[in-house]
Amino acid sequence: MRKLSIDIGNSSTKIAVFENQKIIDYQRIGALKIEDLIRLIESFSIKKSIISSVNQEINLIEDYLKIHTQYIRFSTSLTNGVHNKYKTPDTLGLDRWAAVLGAYKLFPGNACLIIDAGTCITYDLININGDYFGGSISPGIEMRFKAVNEFTNRLPLVNWSGNDEIPAGTDTQSAIKSGVLQGTINEIEGFIAINNKQESTLKVIITGGDAKFLYKQLQNSIFAPQIIYDPYLVLKGLNEAIAD
Repeated sequence: MRKLSIDIGNSSTKIAVFENQKIIDYQRIGALKIEDLIRLIESFSIKKSIISSVNQEINLIEDYLKIHTQYIRFSTSLTNGVHNKYKTPDTLGLDRWAAVLGAYKLFPGNACLIIDAGTCITYDLININGDYFGGSISPGIEMRFKAVNEFTNRLPLVNWSGNDEIPAGTDTQSAIKSGVLQGTINEIEGFIAINNKQESTLKVIITGGDAKFLYKQLQNSIFAPQIIYDPYLVLKGLNEAIAD
């Protein structure tokens, strides 16, 4: 059966067509339109669909999917065997929860630390028993660069391409870049170290817009054998939420 997973974020929409657990089509677009759905449903004979959205104004999109597929809107009430012990599940980010569901399915028998490196960097732990208690949220890389500029009088806003190597810090620009990037790496390694003490079978899955850069940098870490890069983890979690 072919299923459609849609993740509508603040700046873009990510779409994946699944055949069982395999992604057979992926795209990242701006605003999602009915025309996009028509093409996908007709091209891939979609039977089921799901949306995770930070935007509540998706009524027309949902109405179309309800007519042409078995549709459900993603929420934290969909647990797929994970024990959600977050104290305020209604405030839990849907992308965080979808990533947890994806990790739980992909790595059964393991505890998982999910690191989603986007606008913010989130750290979420699911233990070996499938219990989820929550995690941590810290500023993302771009937010850190902006904060250095906005909360000081003289420090410049440093542009970062997303692929730059970490410099030595021989002038103000490179010192800021070094501090932000190396600080982020150190933070991630710290979270891994803390969770390794709690869980003996820990997998670390890194996803999100800055994940590719961070994964590359972390290949020099002692934690490298534990770390898996999966840019589609949230979409995989959405797919699991409508599994047969």
